[in-house]
Amino acid sequence: MPHAEVSVRLGERSYSIFIGDGLLDDFPGLLANAQPGLKHAVLVFDENVKPLAEDLTARLNGIRVTQIPVRSGESSKSIAEAQRLWEAMLAERADRQSVVIAVGGGVVGDLAGFAAASYARGVPLVQVPTTLLSQVDSSVGGKTGVNLPGAKNMVGAFWQPSLVAIDTATLQSLPTREFVSGLAEVVKYGVILLPELFEYLEQQAPAVLAQDQAALSHLIAQSCGAKARVVQADEHETSGRRAILNYGHTFAHALESVAGYGTWLHGEAVSIGMHMAAHLACALGRVDTDFVVRQQQLLEALRLPTRCSDVSPTAMWDAMQNDKKVLRGQLRFILPAKLGHVDFVSDVDRAEVLAAIKQAM
Repeated sequence: MPHAEVSVRLGERSYSIFIGDGLLDDFPGLLANAQPGLKHAVLVFDENVKPLAEDLTARLNGIRVTQIPVRSGESSKSIAEAQRLWEAMLAERADRQSVVIAVGGGVVGDLAGFAAASYARGVPLVQVPTTLLSQVDSSVGGKTGVNLPGAKNMVGAFWQPSLVAIDTATLQSLPTREFVSGLAEVVKYGVILLPELFEYLEQQAPAVLAQDQAALSHLIAQSCGAKARVVQADEHETSGRRAILNYGHTFAHALESVAGYGTWLHGEAVSIGMHMAAHLACALGRVDTDFVVRQQQLLEALRLPTRCSDVSPTAMWDAMQNDKKVLRGQLRFILPAKLGHVDFVSDVDRAEVLAAIKQAM
């Protein structure tokens, strides 16, 4: 299958996203083009993809490779793990000519990306995402970071990769729950920007769940293209445009924090968060009940959760106060006005937010 290429145009920080089945067979050449003359690579990988890390190491002939495994799970996105990476890089004499290669899902991508952004005040980064969620979202756009105990992604940096290499074949060994979780971010792009992608998912849900390669390549390329457009318009979240990518995430991050990181996979929490956000938008008169039902039906057709239990709505409200979109003490939500368009909405009554949360319980 031919490889697709999506360009992220950010001046001197521009880079390409390559997508295809078997793409990593060409990884040495892609890396050489992105980082000519490379002599040292720091391969940070999820321990669950160790065979892939070993394969990539063997392919990088003539390059000194330092391997650093990371335990799976959200708990690895911590200051302690970042420090472990910094110290390992120092021990291996990494410098600004070294390249950090992140191999794994969003946790490894965010953690390794933050290490790359901060070590020696910044070393080049390459993303090799192996989960659907990281392929369509977290590997693109340059957001890196770790969690604090009470706030997700609160410490981090914007640090663009020099290359993103997406091999759809890596999804074949992904547990079904992990694969399905990533579909939530694809639905998100359909709601915020690409109604045609939303409709594609409605029509092709069985093929997507069966991991048809043509369907996967299409939805990944569409998602990456959508994110590239938003990032190009607002790389550092200064205009507010980039915040539309957080549709459903204010609820989701609160749910993850209150339930305990790892209870819900990130995409599962986003799915539930989008359902809550749709109910809130409906209560505010921004969308009708048909929108809420249509979004719920698609999420459930893709086997994503739309409800949670054993979570306190007031505890979620309290957790939301740490959201990065809080401005001058005012909590702001990304809410739909129609399929393909969302806006910032502030000054939302606490009771309405609590009611929206309860709609998904």
